[in-house]
Amino acid sequence: MQPALIAPANASFLGIPATILFILIPLVGIGVFAYIMTHRIAPLLQAAPDRRFNRYPERIRAVVKVWLAQWRHPRYLLAGVLHIIVFFGFLVLAARSTQLVVLGFVDGFALPGFGGAFGHLYNILKDYAGTAVFVCAVILAVRRLAFKPARYAVPERYGKDHTPEAIFVLGLICTLLVSESVFDASLVAAQAAQGQPTHFLSPLALAWFFRHLLAGASLPVLQGLHLAAYTIHDLAFFFFLCFLPMGKHFHVITSLFNVFFMRLDAGNVKPVRHGVDESKLDELKSFGVKKFEDFTWKHMLDFYSCADCGRCSDRCPANRVQRPLSPRFISIKARDWCFKLYPLWGRKPAESAALIGGIYSEDEIWSCTTCGACEQECPLGIEYIDKMVDLRRGMVDEGMVPQSLQKPLSALEKRGNPWGKMEKKRADWAAGVGEGCRVKLFEKGEAAETLYFVDSITSYDDRMQKIAQATARILCAAGVDFGVLGKDEKDSGHEVRRFGEEMLFQALKEHNTETIQAAEVKRVVTTDPHAYNALKKDYQNLPPVQHISEVMVDAIQSGRLKFKPDENGKTYVYHDPCYLGRHNALYDAPRQAIDAIPGIRRAEMSGDCRDRSFCCGGGGLMLFYEPEEEMRMGVVRVKMAQAAGADVIVTACPFCLVNIEDAIKVAGLEGKMEAVDLSELIDRHIQR
Repeated sequence: MQPALIAPANASFLGIPATILFILIPLVGIGVFAYIMTHRIAPLLQAAPDRRFNRYPERIRAVVKVWLAQWRHPRYLLAGVLHIIVFFGFLVLAARSTQLVVLGFVDGFALPGFGGAFGHLYNILKDYAGTAVFVCAVILAVRRLAFKPARYAVPERYGKDHTPEAIFVLGLICTLLVSESVFDASLVAAQAAQGQPTHFLSPLALAWFFRHLLAGASLPVLQGLHLAAYTIHDLAFFFFLCFLPMGKHFHVITSLFNVFFMRLDAGNVKPVRHGVDESKLDELKSFGVKKFEDFTWKHMLDFYSCADCGRCSDRCPANRVQRPLSPRFISIKARDWCFKLYPLWGRKPAESAALIGGIYSEDEIWSCTTCGACEQECPLGIEYIDKMVDLRRGMVDEGMVPQSLQKPLSALEKRGNPWGKMEKKRADWAAGVGEGCRVKLFEKGEAAETLYFVDSITSYDDRMQKIAQATARILCAAGVDFGVLGKDEKDSGHEVRRFGEEMLFQALKEHNTETIQAAEVKRVVTTDPHAYNALKKDYQNLPPVQHISEVMVDAIQSGRLKFKPDENGKTYVYHDPCYLGRHNALYDAPRQAIDAIPGIRRAEMSGDCRDRSFCCGGGGLMLFYEPEEEMRMGVVRVKMAQAAGADVIVTACPFCLVNIEDAIKVAGLEGKMEAVDLSELIDRHIQR
C-alpha cells in the first residue's frame, strides 16, 4: 500500500531533495545557537568565583521542588497556573519536537522506547499537552494586551513594557503548536481520504480539530500543507532556540541551572571573595563590586535568568513605598549592561565602566532593607541581598557612604554601638528588672549557663530597655541561669556587614566571639532577630544560639511558665520580623507563645504574614538612613494590621517595635492601636 502522503525526508523542492534543506536548517540553527551561547558564557568565565559545586543532594531537591514542581508559581494564582501548564506542556512536547527534527532526513524515525503501548499513551498525552499550551498561550496574549498588570501602569517607575516581546514569543509558541498539529492532521485526513488505517488523534485536541477542518481537502492540498507545516515547524523551532538568549526569555534555557546553583541557606552573606580567608582580607586590593566582572558567575547567571515577571518588585517594601529601588531592575539593567559589554557581533569594550553611576544610583542600592522578600518570591532562585551587599562594599571602599551613616559607623568603631554611648552604661537597664530577679554580669567574673546577648538598641534605648527587663524576668521565671556581658559586649555588627563595612564587622565579630567564648556558656539567647541571625549565620565557633521565643515555648511545654488569662478583649496580630521569619524560618514559636496565654484572641494578616511578611522599615543602621519615600514602610504595615482587625501588634524585634510604634503615631492611630514586644506581652501574663 502506498503511503498517504510523501514524508518530509522523501520530498523534493524543484527537483532538489528536501533532506538537504531539512539537514541544513538544524545545522545552521545549532551553529548559530552555539555561537550565541559562546558569547553569553564569556562574561561568566571572567566573573568572580562562587562556590556552588557542593551539597548536591540539597541542590537536586531544590530543582525538583522549585524548578520541576514550580513550587512558587501558584502564589500568583492565574499567571502561576498558566505558566505551570505551559511549562509541563513543553516538557511533554520536547520529545515530539526532537522526533520531528529528525523526521526531516530519516523517514519513519521514532525515539527509542516510544513504541507500543507507551508510544500510544505518549501520543495522547502530547496531543492534549499541545492543546492546553495553545489555549494558555492565547489567554496569556489576551491578558498581556487587554489586562496588563498594574506594575506597567507607571512606566517611568517600572521601565520598559515587554509586551511586544512577550506577544512575539507567544506567537512563536502558537506557530510551533499549530504547525505540528497541521502536520499530523493533514496526514490523517489523507489516510482517511484514501481509505487507509488512520493514526489516532485524541478527541477535541488541536490536531483533531484540524483533521476535521481538512476533511474535504484534496490530496495535493493535504500534501502541500503537510510539507509546509513541517518546514514552518522546523524553521520556527530553531529560530525560537536562537532567539531565547536575546532577552528575558533566556530563562527558558538558564532556569534549570540557576535553580540548581541557587542559595540554599537564608540569612547568610557571601564572603568578600570566595577563596580568601577572613584573616587575609586586608591583603585584597579592592572590596566589593565596582565593575560588572566583579559580580560572581552565579550572579551573572541570575541576570540571564530573570523572567521580568515583577514578583520581586511587587513584594519589595522599598518599591511599595516608592523608594528608588525595584529589584527586577537590578537584574534587567545588569543584563542589558552585560549584552552591551559582551556583544554578539563586534568587539568588547576595552574596560568596563563603574556600575554605580553607570547603571545603578547610590540611593537605589542603599534603599534595600535586605528583608529577603524578593528572594523568597522569585520562582527562579535569583539572589539580591548578596549583590546589594557587594555593591555597598564597593561603595564603602570608594568612600561613597551616605552622610547620615558616617557618624554611627564611626561610633561603632570607637565605642561598639551606633549612638556612641559609654560602654560602661551598657548594662544599666538591669537596675530596672525589679526584685526577685538578678542579672549576673560576666564582666564581674560571675558565671552562668546561658548568655543573654542584649545588643545595642536594647541596651541603650530607653524604650527598648523595657524589652531587656521583661526578658530578664521571663528567664528568671523559667528558672534559667543566665548573665550578660555588660560593657564587654559590642554591637553584633549585623547591619554593619550588610551595609558594606566588612572590616568593621570583622573587628566587632572577633571581639564578641572572644568574649562569648571566655564566658564558657552552654548557649546564647537573644531577643533581637538581627543579633540572632548574626550570631548564627555570620559568627563561627559559638555555643547554640536561640531566640527568646524558643526559650519561652520550651518553658511553657515543660510547665515552668504558666500564664494568667488575657481579659482585655483586644485582638492581637503577630508581625513576623524579617530576620526571624524569612531568614531563619522561626514562624511558629512566637505564635505558640502568644497562643499559650488563656483567652487571648489572635488574628493573622492574611497574605502578608509568615514568609510573605511586610518589612517594617529595617533595623540597625537603617534607622539612621532615611531615603525619600511616599509612605513609611511601618505605616503600610500598621494599615495591614488595622485591616486584619488588630488592636495590638505584637512583634519580636526591637527595631520592628521602634518602627511600628512610630508608624502608629504617623498614621494617626495613637490611642486606637498599640505595639508591644513579645517579651513584654509574655511578661505581663506570667503567673507568679
